[in-house]
Amino acid sequence: MKTSIRALLTLLAVLALAVGAAACGDDDDDGGAGGSEPASTESGGSEQGRLIQRDDANASKTFTVGSKNFAEQYILGEIYAQALEAAGFKVRKQLDLGSEQVAFKALRDGRIDAYPEYTGTALTSFYRVKTDDIPRDPQESFDQLAAELEKDNITAMPQTPFQNTFVITSTKETAEKLGNPKTLSEVAEKAGSEMSISGFPECRQRTDCLLGLRDVYDWTPKFVSSQGKFADLDEGQSDFTFGFGTDGELSLDKYVTYEDDKQLFPPYFVTFMVRDSGVEKLGESGRQVIEAVQEPLTEEVMQELNSRVTIDKQEPEKVAGDYLREAGFVK
Repeated sequence: MKTSIRALLTLLAVLALAVGAAACGDDDDDGGAGGSEPASTESGGSEQGRLIQRDDANASKTFTVGSKNFAEQYILGEIYAQALEAAGFKVRKQLDLGSEQVAFKALRDGRIDAYPEYTGTALTSFYRVKTDDIPRDPQESFDQLAAELEKDNITAMPQTPFQNTFVITSTKETAEKLGNPKTLSEVAEKAGSEMSISGFPECRQRTDCLLGLRDVYDWTPKFVSSQGKFADLDEGQSDFTFGFGTDGELSLDKYVTYEDDKQLFPPYFVTFMVRDSGVEKLGESGRQVIEAVQEPLTEEVMQELNSRVTIDKQEPEKVAGDYLREAGFVK
């Protein structure tokens, strides 16, 4: 039985309150880093407070939502599209555009009004920022992207609470064998060069992949070229794999991930990139809807939504609709 988003949000709210209570007890707390992380909204307010209100003034506006062509993108595209429909917009969907280059061209050419993109992907693919040069601070990377997009008459909406960057993953059994390390530094020290890691073929030559493990963590595991990821772990083909932070398999009680404590991997938060003409269509109320439906999207919630598509084989349209209902945005 899959986890209810409502139940997951309740659990995250309890954990957030517990962390908040602990932080309040620290007399030395100076207020943190001034908002360098995307806003965390696990508690998210009451379901009644979240309910999207239909605005009849939007009925004359047609807004086209696009997405790239994999499960998480389909889900996000459907969430934005269905939320805007609930707010009264006429919505057209083009949710199978292809690669980021195809989707971005569709946005610049005006064939779509908006689509969700990852900050790290946009900087490297559209503005030729080298992976190693992407700011590791999430707000700095977002601000850099927003400034670039502005030149193309595109607005970067506030980024999501979750990101989908690389995460080194293993089974729980492997973690226990190594004494349950928490960080990649600990993994590198304990695993050494005797253990193996699987990754897509290009990973061998990328500084944000295998080369980065060597240069940043001084870790040289045996490399297994594969697209199998979690199947590689399950079948014993590798001890570790390069996963992604919102992979649906991570919602299962089988795998563990390790903290990238030296910030090898750049930020990959999601921003809903909107043509300036699309921003005018949205108006303030439409922008508020987009920001609101993102608020509960933590990594844990996105893992659960992805698992419903990639593991349970549900349709993205249904998964997005269930999310909006379970989170209290629609009835």
